[in-house]
Amino acid sequence: HVQLVESGGGSVEAGGSLTLSCAASGRTYTNWCMGWFRQAPGKEREGLATLDSSGITAYADSVKGRFTISKDNAKNVLYLQMSSLKSEDTAMYYCAAGSGGGLDPRDFGVWGQGTQVTVS
Repeated sequence: HVQLVESGGGSVEAGGSLTLSCAASGRTYTNWCMGWFRQAPGKEREGLATLDSSGITAYADSVKGRFTISKDNAKNVLYLQMSSLKSEDTAMYYCAAGSGGGLDPRDFGVWGQGTQVTVS
């Protein structure tokens, strides 16, 4: 049973930066794809960035150039470095693991509880 726990969310001014972390514990699979998603109130869950087992990344156009996904395999921690934050980045941010390689949340079956990011 795998558990994902996000941390690092908080409140930041527009233009600022935050780094989110996602610690994976339990049984993990080296061939999994990991990703970051977000959901704002009243909106659908949106895929932001994914990183597959080959190191290939995918980014949503809305965050490309501003967000960077990375992983520390030794620590089983997934990161999302966010910069040039905008008010529209305000949302609950989730990390997830699955077999998919794209940005579709339906391809990810294991989810963390989320961490709130508020940009004002």
